[in-house]
Amino acid sequence: MKKLVRDWKFDCVSLGFPGPIINECPLREPHNLGGGWMGFNFRKALGCPVKIINDAAMQALGSYQGGRMLFLGLGTGLGAARIVDNVLQPMELAHLIYKKGKTYEDYLGLRGLERSGKKKWRKHVATIVRKLKTALGADYVMLGGGNSKKLKRLPSGARLGSNKNAFLGGFRMWQK
Repeated sequence: MKKLVRDWKFDCVSLGFPGPIINECPLREPHNLGGGWMGFNFRKALGCPVKIINDAAMQALGSYQGGRMLFLGLGTGLGAARIVDNVLQPMELAHLIYKKGKTYEDYLGLRGLERSGKKKWRKHVATIVRKLKTALGADYVMLGGGNSKKLKRLPSGARLGSNKNAFLGGFRMWQK
């Protein structure tokens, strides 16, 4: 990593991690990446201050437009975060059972897309967005992640985010 950024000038680093974070440290190794994250000293390795949050929370932070927002990241897995009145709350909804003994991630993540096909996957996205929006009292649901672009129509109450919002979230992490 240091070789890749050796020509960059930076004072600090924002890191979005695909898993739960406690006290700016990964709680466990990520499901969809290789190991070595837990206990790694990013500050020492990069030589500057580092803030680490869940990757969906980072994108949610950059996507937030006020009020009560639920963010769902449709990618390899399913990322989720909520922001209510400027308070960020990373969520681990992905591994909760949805139906037939399968999780939300099994239906909305890449495995669900490949298993169901785009048409059924889109229906699952619409159904789950509606249910979670209601259950969590969200004013709107922001859909991000690479697979959000595969939606033909957005579910009612949903907005399409952008992976670029993760960069804005990274900058916002350092603001008061």
